[in-house]
Amino acid sequence: MDIRRTILWMIFSFSLLLLWNNWQVHNGKASLFGFSSTASKTAAPAQTPSAAPADTSVPVAAPGTPGAPVADAAGGTVPGGADKQASASEKVQIKTDVFDLTFDTAGAQLVKAELLKYTAPGGTGQPMVLLDNSASSVYLAQSGVIGAPAGQSYPTHLTPFKLVSSQNSLTGDTLKVVFESEADGVKVVKTYTLHKGRYDIQVEHDIYNLGAAPINPALYLQLVRDGKDPSDTSSFYSTFTGTALYSAQDKFQKIKFSDIDKGKGSYTKEADNGWIGIVQHYFASAWVPAEGVVRHNEALRLSDNLYAIRSIESVGAIQPGDHKAVESNLWVGPQDQKAMSALAPGLELVVDYGWLTIIAKPLFKIMTWLHAMLGNWGWTIVALTLLIKLVFYPLSAASYRSMAKMKQVTPRMQALREKFGDDKAKLNAAMMEMYRNEKINPLGGCLPMVVQIPVFISLYWVLLGSVEMRGAPWILWIHDLAARDPWFILPAFMMATMFLQIKLNPTPPDPTQAKIMMIMPLVFGGMMFFFPAGLVLYWCVNNSVSIAQQRYIMHKLDKEKAAATR
Repeated sequence: MDIRRTILWMIFSFSLLLLWNNWQVHNGKASLFGFSSTASKTAAPAQTPSAAPADTSVPVAAPGTPGAPVADAAGGTVPGGADKQASASEKVQIKTDVFDLTFDTAGAQLVKAELLKYTAPGGTGQPMVLLDNSASSVYLAQSGVIGAPAGQSYPTHLTPFKLVSSQNSLTGDTLKVVFESEADGVKVVKTYTLHKGRYDIQVEHDIYNLGAAPINPALYLQLVRDGKDPSDTSSFYSTFTGTALYSAQDKFQKIKFSDIDKGKGSYTKEADNGWIGIVQHYFASAWVPAEGVVRHNEALRLSDNLYAIRSIESVGAIQPGDHKAVESNLWVGPQDQKAMSALAPGLELVVDYGWLTIIAKPLFKIMTWLHAMLGNWGWTIVALTLLIKLVFYPLSAASYRSMAKMKQVTPRMQALREKFGDDKAKLNAAMMEMYRNEKINPLGGCLPMVVQIPVFISLYWVLLGSVEMRGAPWILWIHDLAARDPWFILPAFMMATMFLQIKLNPTPPDPTQAKIMMIMPLVFGGMMFFFPAGLVLYWCVNNSVSIAQQRYIMHKLDKEKAAATR
């Protein structure tokens, strides 16, 4: 049995698979190794919650045009909406230690969020802009009250609000930003509470009934975004940009913008827990309604290349002169798994490792533990790779020992090929006899490596998806582990170590196979020129340690062979 040919074809086939996958991603198709775009879950009817008012149409209009006619979700104009909600809006800037936020008094909506601790892609040194309402990007956080009788309209994200708080910057631990608006006998006081060093914002909607009859309103929480990929999206590896939601019964679900266009998005329509959000590489936004309140979830297309995900919940009856306050949380920031998991169950799953989550999450916890001691994410990658190689050393040693023995008998295998020529049956029988005599397992070099593959793929996704790598320096010329190596030193070193590994392995007797083996470092190394430096650093360390381990095993075998011949 020619196990070398089998292994060679496995490597070659995997290389073709990688190349095909990258071609698919480059052309906008789903990655073969990526995560499932949507979990196929509860197919609840697309209707409003049973406790919600009958009229729960959420008004929509072109972003940035608060005076435009207000249309419901079906495209019809809400009576009286254009007159009541046409007003010049004002921008209110609020600053904390982590945020530079811009609110629009039209709807008291959050229309811009600069993350001061993160820099924008492109090396400009400017803060990362997540939410925005400009000609190049639309990404908004909105909310409002619906359920008004026909011909009326309660304050929505298009209704003029006024700022009633006075402080525009954080000086202590918290800062309250308060807006209020009144329409058709209903007053809404919207309070955003910002915290020092935190990306979660407490949002309270206090709804007052100023009329003479009871009202039964509903509150909607909504995120709106265009379908453009972030500017730092790569064609060489797959990352997800789209809507997402979570519920206790159906767990984490993602809906691609393209699936929303096609009406194919399958997700949980009704729940009394969970959250809704929009996800992109390293960053996310999410509305987290209060637990235990039934809400209706919708992911929909508002217009060309403009999408929304929203949650609608009934507030219940409010008697004349009375009011009700509804609490919720809004996350706008990095995919900080620790802080997100503390805010809401399952929110940390926006960092999606797919079917490898069971391995990837412990690896991430080990990585953060190592970083707490080392203080540098580059050295953390080095230490984690060394630790994994140490754990798998017994398996690696078995693999390297098998390959070393195969290399020792390579001349005898070549002689057998020359002796038996094209008689495959006799050649395989002679080779198996030689394997038995030399106590060589033909699969010994392959199977131990197969066991390790899920762990190393998991580590790949951990390094790719961890926002901690973004902007994190290592040493000398590596100033950002999430960006490609500016001098291409790490990819060149990786190619060199791959060549060296091939030289340490048995040489295929077939010249064509040998040439293909020598091309492999060029294929993988060429891909790594465009990968984040942190990922390439991991491969460089892994290859270097593998070479050291393999040389050590080969040296031991040479000593054993020399001792046996004395």
